[in-house]
Amino acid sequence: MENVTRVLVVDDNESITAKIEKQFSSHAVIKVVKVINNGKDALDYIINHKSEYDIICMDIILPGVDGLTILERMKNENIKKKVIVLTSYKKEYTVNMTNNYGVSYYMLKPFSMLALETRIIELAKRENLKVAELNDQERELHVAISKILHQLGIPSHIKGYSYIRESVFLFYKNSDSYGGITKEIYPEVALRFSTTASRVERAIRHAIEVSWNRGDYDLMEEIFGNSVAFERAKPTNSEFIATIADRLRYDKKLLKI
Repeated sequence: MENVTRVLVVDDNESITAKIEKQFSSHAVIKVVKVINNGKDALDYIINHKSEYDIICMDIILPGVDGLTILERMKNENIKKKVIVLTSYKKEYTVNMTNNYGVSYYMLKPFSMLALETRIIELAKRENLKVAELNDQERELHVAISKILHQLGIPSHIKGYSYIRESVFLFYKNSDSYGGITKEIYPEVALRFSTTASRVERAIRHAIEVSWNRGDYDLMEEIFGNSVAFERAKPTNSEFIATIADRLRYDKKLLKI
């Protein structure tokens, strides 16, 4: 079947695995390809059958080999599969460790089957939106946007940085979407980052405020003109995104970094 997300379930609780199998037994876009009840067999399958699954739903506490060991081996083997942790183990150290291994979601038991279904679909959408590899021009554009955002004083660790970079990238590729930044670009960015359009908007607004306090004043003056004067209002999110995209579009030497 096309566009079906294949799920590997690793859990020694047979009651839970039975519920998961039943939930997705006739699902249109999710298929449970295998259920494994111990960590040793799961690790063997994960390493030797990488082409047979897309997402792993896994408990941390497993007989044989524990979940953290599996995640560590996946990292060492460069197996970049999405993982949803399903567990009743909620110690802060364990949660932090799973985050270090790039786990997509950490769901505490008991959880609803609907919540699990939602998380799997969200991950599948994010994966489908990824381009396998950016072409040279797109990669160059990403670098140029990042450079401007850093010069404008937006730190890369805040969420608004990534949201602005993606918004500028999308706007650059479709300059007719100015009126649809709120209705088109925000929802698209939200889908790519598994969040909501309203959160994207708020995070971008916060990033612009940070920029106004710590950015390169001369560059802000050059890009945004008089609007950087302290007595003048900061640009709106849409103005900020469109202005940076237009600068890149009409000053091509910025793309030769």
